[in-house]
Amino acid sequence: MRSDFIIDGFSFSRTTISGDDATDSLITLYSSLNRKDINLVMIGGTVISMYNIVDVNRVFEKTGKPVLAITYRPSEGIEEAIKKHFPDGWESKLEAYRRLGPRREITLKNGFKVFVRNIGIDDYDSRLVLNKFTFFGRIPEPIRVARLLARSLMSVETRL
Repeated sequence: MRSDFIIDGFSFSRTTISGDDATDSLITLYSSLNRKDINLVMIGGTVISMYNIVDVNRVFEKTGKPVLAITYRPSEGIEEAIKKHFPDGWESKLEAYRRLGPRREITLKNGFKVFVRNIGIDDYDSRLVLNKFTFFGRIPEPIRVARLLARSLMSVETRL
């Protein structure tokens, strides 16, 4: 999504439920767009597809673009849940999760709070970006539109 809110391209990628391919999938997604005008990678969370953890540092290194990951609720973390869901091999998942570092709370101009992990962009600029792209509530338009597209695609696949 451009900063004028025009959508002039999109792509899809898949991740494995409980897998370890979210980071590679995101990097492939970025590369598949083959765009020189992308300024930021914005993602809705760093733990997707049931504990498939996005390594935001690696995404930043491979794309050269700042990464802004947003979540919407305070949390004590998922360390115990990782140990429970992955009794054999939880160590690597837990290490990947801990490498993410802490989330920081940002209050948007509309009063809603979000939690961010940002690489290559500071909290001040993250707040500016989020305020620009968030019309209602706390979900920025690029993430809201991406969710709509993904749900639609999943709905079509389910019916086939």
